[in-house]
Amino acid sequence: MTRLPVVAALAALTSLFLAAAPAHAADMAGLAQSLVQEQFQDTIDPKGIDLRDAASPVAEQIHSFYNAILVPMKVGISLLILGLIIWVVLRFNKRANPNPAKFSHNTLVEVIWTAVPVFILLIIAVPSFELLQVEDVMPDGQVFEYEKQPGQTQFGFANDFPESRMVTKERHIEVAAISDSGAKRLLQADDDFEVAGLGEERVLVTLKQPLPANERLVITAGRSRVGAGPVLGLFGPDRSEIVPAPTLTIKATGYQWGWAYSYPEYGDFEFDALMAPPEATTEELYRLATTNDIVVPAGETVRIITTARDVIHSWAMPAFGIKIDAIPGRLNETWFKTDIETTFYGQCSEICGKDHSFMPISLRVVSREEFEAWIDERRELEGMEPMFANQELAAAEQSGAARAAALK
Repeated sequence: MTRLPVVAALAALTSLFLAAAPAHAADMAGLAQSLVQEQFQDTIDPKGIDLRDAASPVAEQIHSFYNAILVPMKVGISLLILGLIIWVVLRFNKRANPNPAKFSHNTLVEVIWTAVPVFILLIIAVPSFELLQVEDVMPDGQVFEYEKQPGQTQFGFANDFPESRMVTKERHIEVAAISDSGAKRLLQADDDFEVAGLGEERVLVTLKQPLPANERLVITAGRSRVGAGPVLGLFGPDRSEIVPAPTLTIKATGYQWGWAYSYPEYGDFEFDALMAPPEATTEELYRLATTNDIVVPAGETVRIITTARDVIHSWAMPAFGIKIDAIPGRLNETWFKTDIETTFYGQCSEICGKDHSFMPISLRVVSREEFEAWIDERRELEGMEPMFANQELAAAEQSGAARAAALK
């Protein structure tokens, strides 16, 4: 009889976990939808008890793991332990049990309290390993854009990834229709298109119906799928996406007490970002805002390389799910991608000295056009020629020359 409450409690824990997982997945779906509809603001809520709102695929995957697996599991374990304590107090107190049983062990109980924690750790470990991999491995997705061709239904791309990263499943492909206004419409396999040549040198995507005249096709291919997927692969929707390879690299160097940033691909200029003084910002953003923002383009994958000049620092951006050490004499790297155009705030997260708490990070996400204008402005401050303005001038001159030749 004494074994029944233990078995019942374990069954209740399992039922609670299975019931809560899809509910939390639905909550995450609602959160993601609300963030798209509302203006995203990366600010700290002093009364908040939840994680910072997710603004990147990695952060969304972290939140899904936490809300759909860890929270139900913690609540279930807490209720189980509370139930066992109450049961023991009521069942085995002196009044209810005046003649205590005399035994030294119970084989079934010992098997249960060994097997159940192993089972719990396995549930935690599998998605944890996946999270560690997506944060550590640089995305290598490729984007293939096609010009409008009225009536065209077949589109191909070279499957030239390394052998271990080749496109071999439909899950490794995203097919989208982009309208003239920039709206994106994801097409569904089997319903809207079919795929042939998976695992071969060339993959062919065949649409069941030609696209409307105001849309063009974009295919994203690769194994770097990141984001909130079904819980344990079983419950809830799949909101993950294939992340393209980085288009931009930023080097962040920590020092006591600030950050230095450089853009190696755009002239390797460097600037410092220190904590903005109180008179230069608002009370809400004091100790968050910096004297110079990092600027990145929206919708593009950014590689962050970290190092340090003196002691160990840590570059952390909660909204992106990033926390990576900056170690003297060593280069570490991670990445992020976000489509939300706003300013995000982070902080050095490694105790590095007396002014550790005065090393904020501010990162501004802008459109590609604003980013190119900012790059040219930074290059000009360093005495370098503009990069993108020259490209536009050369394109205009080439177009003018072509028109002049056509008139002859």
